[in-house]
Amino acid sequence: MNSFDLFGDPVRRRIVEILAVADRTSGEISRAIGSEFGISQPAVSNQLRVLRDGGVAEARPDGARRLYALRPEALDEAAAWVAQQQARWTHRLDALDTELRRGVAHSESEAQDDHA
Repeated sequence: MNSFDLFGDPVRRRIVEILAVADRTSGEISRAIGSEFGISQPAVSNQLRVLRDGGVAEARPDGARRLYALRPEALDEAAAWVAQQQARWTHRLDALDTELRRGVAHSESEAQDDHA
C-alpha cells in the first residue's frame, strides 16, 4: 500500500497527526481516536496495524504497553510526489502569469494608441 492509500482514511490521518506531536501508547491513541471518531479499541488497533505494516508507524515495547512512533522517513514518498506536482504547477503558473502580463501590457498599449 503506498502512502497516499494509507493517508486516504481520516482515522489513519488523524493517528499520524497525533504521532507527529509525540510518541503515544496504543491506549492513548485508542482513547483519542475512539472519542473523536466513535470507533472501538479493536478498530483503532486495526488502523495502527495498517500504519505499521505500511511503514508509517512503529511500535516498541514500553513495559507492559506498546509505544507507537511515527517514522518520518515513511512520509518522504508522499512529500516527494507533492514536491514534484508543486514544481510542475509552479512552472505552469509562472508561464500563465507571463502570458497574462503580456496580454495586459498589449491591451494597455492598444488603449493608449486609441486615445492618441
